[in-house]
Amino acid sequence: MDPDPRFVRDDVARALREDGAAADLTAALIPDFAARAAIVCRQDAVLCGVPWVEESFCQLSPDIELEWSTAEGAGITADTTVCQLRGPARQLLQGERVALNFLQLLSATATQTRQLAQRLEAYPCMLLDTRKTLPGLRYAQKYAVQCGGGSPHRASLAEAVLIKENHWAVLPNLEAAITAARARHPHARIMVEVESLEQLRQAAQARPDIILLDNFSPTQAREARAQCPDIPLEASGSVNETNLAAYADTGVARISVGALTKNVRAIDFSMRLKRG
Repeated sequence: MDPDPRFVRDDVARALREDGAAADLTAALIPDFAARAAIVCRQDAVLCGVPWVEESFCQLSPDIELEWSTAEGAGITADTTVCQLRGPARQLLQGERVALNFLQLLSATATQTRQLAQRLEAYPCMLLDTRKTLPGLRYAQKYAVQCGGGSPHRASLAEAVLIKENHWAVLPNLEAAITAARARHPHARIMVEVESLEQLRQAAQARPDIILLDNFSPTQAREARAQCPDIPLEASGSVNETNLAAYADTGVARISVGALTKNVRAIDFSMRLKRG
């Protein structure tokens, strides 16, 4: 998949402004000459963020050329040179940190997703992300999840109806709320999150499109599947790499994992520059 260039441009422009790239006091000391650079990945990973890296340098200079040796979404081993660059030294230095920040974050998201997605290969179960993303980078992180083999949950509050515990607390009637939601938004998915088997029974009577099992154990999720065989169930909360397969084995159709985007640990990339 190719990311929407509008989001990439906006993400990069915001990041370059934040970093004061155009007013780099240190790069201003560098004579105006051409240079070469190489981006190296220091650990095993899934490469993700190529469009953001290219845009980071493109916005600083049209004369910077990039040559990638690894494709977006491909696995790489430690100490692999993933990209060679050539162009004006000042602009290469101005864009270095922003480009590497996108690369380390999005590759981390894709890498973590790939690790979990591989654990689900034997099951007919979708791995989904959540809205627990870094502020301002939701589109980029959800793109990275897909590069890693995961699927996107709703991207925003405007995309689907999801009745959670705080909605339950103030809604007078769940069935009436779902009926109203279908009337107002006939093309939107209707989802209900439940915290107990009793709530599951109430939700099933209201007939949403999907029921989310919040912090159910695998044993509880299996019981929920037995009680509710005709509505897709989604396990959410308390899911990690050690118990992911146990949840998939219960028969749930979907598993959403907030850690895909909120608990990422940056992949180690570096860029080295020399006269060209």
